[in-house]
Amino acid sequence: MAVIRLALIGVLTLLMAGTLQAGAIEVREFDDPVLEQRYRSLTASLRCPTCENQAINDSNAPVSGDMRDRVYLLLQDGRSDMEIRDHMVQRFGDYVLYNPRLEGRTFLLWGLPAGLVVAGGVLVALVVRARRNASARELSAEERARLEVLINRGRPE
Repeated sequence: MAVIRLALIGVLTLLMAGTLQAGAIEVREFDDPVLEQRYRSLTASLRCPTCENQAINDSNAPVSGDMRDRVYLLLQDGRSDMEIRDHMVQRFGDYVLYNPRLEGRTFLLWGLPAGLVVAGGVLVALVVRARRNASARELSAEERARLEVLINRGRPE
């Protein structure tokens, strides 16, 4: 009897866990597949304000659910993707964008990697040129004499 009771409790626990998980899935109805694709693209490109680096389409945070609802409603109102992103930035700040816009305050963020690559290329070119020049210069008379001594030291006479 105890085994049956434990099995029943286990089955009920699994059913309740499945019910809770199913409640987290949101179903959105779209008449237009293009609108649905825009919704998926927008929710994948917006970051959850409370989660660490998680898009709102993957997050179970309540604020992400609210953001998904807002995106859905704005799409239904006929807003463009840019208007929806602007609305989200106005409400939550630039943090919600995975790809920040190119502005005066984000110029360093976008320009620094390119600048570092260019600076690295210039540095490599200078080092290669300096080594090439160092190997091409002629030996002085004193250096030649020392080299002859070193070469002749290893030869049997």
